[in-house]
Amino acid sequence: MKQINWTNTIFLIATPIIALTGVPYLIWTGRLHGATWILALGMSMITGLSITAGYHRLFTHRSYEARWLLRLFFLIFGAASFENSAKHWCSDHREHHLHVDQEPDPYNINKGFLWAHLGWVFFKKPSGHVINNIPDLMKDPLIRFQDRYYYPIALLAGFALPAGIASLWGDPWGGLLLAGVARTVFNHHATFLINSFCHFIGRQPYSDQDTSKDSWLMAFLTFGEGFHNFHHAFQADYRNGFRFFHWDPTKWMIWILAKARLAKNLRRIPKEKILLAKLRLKEKREQASRGVKNLIEGIAFNGDKTVFFNHHS
Repeated sequence: MKQINWTNTIFLIATPIIALTGVPYLIWTGRLHGATWILALGMSMITGLSITAGYHRLFTHRSYEARWLLRLFFLIFGAASFENSAKHWCSDHREHHLHVDQEPDPYNINKGFLWAHLGWVFFKKPSGHVINNIPDLMKDPLIRFQDRYYYPIALLAGFALPAGIASLWGDPWGGLLLAGVARTVFNHHATFLINSFCHFIGRQPYSDQDTSKDSWLMAFLTFGEGFHNFHHAFQADYRNGFRFFHWDPTKWMIWILAKARLAKNLRRIPKEKILLAKLRLKEKREQASRGVKNLIEGIAFNGDKTVFFNHHS
């Protein structure tokens, strides 16, 4: 029987309650400063991109390389997202890609939308669970340091920092509740929607080997992570939206960081390979469609013969 992870459960239940009561109260009483909204937006972007560009595309998939200062930045503000340390986040995500839609997949969509969304976070790993799929990451002293001091880093960067910044214009409670707690709730569910919505609704232009799907809506909410079918088909690519018009701010930021010499060796799947995957899947679907059409026509033809012979017998 699964054991409840009480730390995660209490946090995931308490933060929405605090956000939905605290922020409206500050608005109602006129105590929420306008600058705090800008701070909340900035914190949401910084922490969200630290997950997408840092935890996800850099650490989990090694789709590019980054200087130690950039890795440190991602680790600090990735912790501020309160989505666990990079060690645990990346281990879970590699497990997801290795066993997608199967029992070992931590957020297996076949267990239900709510399970994939956040139900899995409420429970502890099975007894004896060992993290052995990130030996490359554990060589990085910054990742080991962040894992060891995850909670103080998360609390300082995620809650204390926005409260401290907002205190400069006399709104520490607004900084804590809006740019801290409410922002955390938004970032949580943006990430969770990739695990649930993007395995439930959307298009599959590149592969139908798993449930991953592309969604422009999710791309807008998650800095480009919504092109999930592409990502599962070509997970080594630093881009999720490979077309220039695909909304993928994470891709653009990584490209800019490379120009600033903070990142390098950006990995790109050749365009020909991507287009070939689309063509093969299109042909597969057309062949299946023709097969269904022929089957229906065959049934209809046999039905017509039966009617004819019954009528003339």
